[in-house]
Amino acid sequence: MALRVLLPTALRHLVGNQEEVQLAGKTVAEVMSDLVSKFPELKRHLFTAEGKLRNFVNVYVNDEDVRYLQDDQTPVKENDVVSIVPSIAGGNIAAIEETFAGVELSNDEIARYSRHLIMPEVGMEGQKKLKAAKVLLIGTGGLGAPLGLYLAAAGIGRIGLVDFDVVDFSNLQRQVIHSTKDVGRPKLLSAKEKILAINPHVQVDTYETMLRSGNAMDIIKNYDIVIDGTDNFPTRYLVNDACVLLDKPNVYGSIFRFEGQASVFYAREGPCYRCLYPEPPPPGLVPSCAEGGVLGILPGTIGLVQATEAVKLILGRGRTLVGRLMLYDALEMKFRELKLRKNPKCPLCGENPSIKALIDYEQFCGITPPAAVAAVSKEEAVEMTPEELKARIDGGTEPIIVDVREPHEFDICRIPNSILIPLGQVPSRMNELDKNAEIVVHCKMGGRSAKAVDQMRKAGFKNVINLTGGINRWAEKVDPKMPKY
Repeated sequence: MALRVLLPTALRHLVGNQEEVQLAGKTVAEVMSDLVSKFPELKRHLFTAEGKLRNFVNVYVNDEDVRYLQDDQTPVKENDVVSIVPSIAGGNIAAIEETFAGVELSNDEIARYSRHLIMPEVGMEGQKKLKAAKVLLIGTGGLGAPLGLYLAAAGIGRIGLVDFDVVDFSNLQRQVIHSTKDVGRPKLLSAKEKILAINPHVQVDTYETMLRSGNAMDIIKNYDIVIDGTDNFPTRYLVNDACVLLDKPNVYGSIFRFEGQASVFYAREGPCYRCLYPEPPPPGLVPSCAEGGVLGILPGTIGLVQATEAVKLILGRGRTLVGRLMLYDALEMKFRELKLRKNPKCPLCGENPSIKALIDYEQFCGITPPAAVAAVSKEEAVEMTPEELKARIDGGTEPIIVDVREPHEFDICRIPNSILIPLGQVPSRMNELDKNAEIVVHCKMGGRSAKAVDQMRKAGFKNVINLTGGINRWAEKVDPKMPKY
C-alpha cells in the first residue's frame, strides 16, 4: 500500500531534492521506518539516538496532528497524505476593549481611515480599537518590515520595536522598510522614520536591545499583542514563554527559502509554541536564512498574514489562526492548513506546568556561551582565522581547504584551490580526504563548517579545523575584492 509523504524544503536535499516520496506502511511508525530505510541520511534529522521522533519534528496525517493522539501507532490507509513539518525563529483583547471607549478620531484620521470606516466590520468602533491597541514587533527585519509599514498604515495607535542590528546591504533584498541610504544606520531609527512618514498619528517606542530573559517581561507587559519576527530559536522560545506567562497573544511567523509558516499562539484559547515544538533542534541542524537563503518576497507574504491576524485579534472579527498552522509554498503558490492541539503535558501551558519563570534560552537551545568558547585553550582550539590561513598559504604550508557550501554558492565566490563538498555529502565523501592531513573547512559564516568539522573528528580526522567567520570573513579580512553575500 503506497502513501504520499510530503517533505519540507530543509530536508529535500537528503532525498534527491524530491518534494514528496511514495512509501509503504500501515501505521505512521511503519511509514517513517520505510522513509529512513530508503533515505538513511534523514534518520539523524528525524530521530534521536534512542529511535524516538525528535520533539522539534511534527507528523500530520491528512493535515491532522497525530503527536498527541496515538503518536506513531496512528493507522494510515491508501491515499492518505503524511506531512513532516520540522521547526524552521481569537477573540477580543480585553485590554483594548477596556480602553478604546475613551479614544476619539480627529478629522484628519477620519479622512485617512475612510476605507476602513465604511466597512461594517471595522467602522468607527473598530478604528478606535486599532488606535487604542499597543502592538510589539520583535525584530525589524524581513517580517518586521511589512508588519511595521502595514500596521502603521492601518492605524495601530502604539507600535513598539525591538532590535539591536544595523542595516546591511544584504538586508535590502527583503527588508523593505529600509533603503540604500540607511545602510550602516540602526534598524530602529530607519524603521521608526518610515513608520512615522506613513502615519504621524502613531506612537513608536524603540528598544535598542537584544530581547533576553532579564528584560522581556518588562518590555512585553506594556503591549496587548506581540508579533514574533525573529530568526533564531532562543528568542522564539523566549517570546513564547513570556507571552504565556503574561497572557498575551503571540503572532508567529517563520520563513525559509520559498516556504513560510504562520500561526497565533494564545494559551488562553489554544496551544503555545512549545505545544507544537517542545524542544528546539540541535544547533546547526536547521539552517538559518543567512545560510539557506530566502526569497525576498516571501517575508512580505508571511508578514502580511501576521499583520492581518493582529488586526483581527484587535477587532475581534473573523477566525484567527489560534489552533491552526498555515503553511505557504511560494513555488507552488499553495497554502495549506494543519490543525494544532494543546498539549496537556506542555511544561508551560499544560495541566501541570513546570515552567513558571523565564529560563536561560541559549542554554535551552544548546548554544555555547561566548565565555565558554573563549575558555578553550589554544591546544584545544579547532578554529583558524582567515588571516592565519592566508599566512599559511603565503608561507607555502597550505592545508587542504574544504568548502561545505552548496554549488550555487560556490559559483558566487570561492577561496583558491578549495575543494567543494556540500555539507549533506560530507558523511559519504569524507573518505576522499586524507585523515592525517591538515584540513581547513569553511562555509559562508562558520555554522555549517563547524558541523562538518564535528562529523569529521568523530570519524577519526585528527587535524581538521573550522575557518572562523567563513568565506564572508575571508572577503572582509583577506580579499576585499571578493563579493560578500
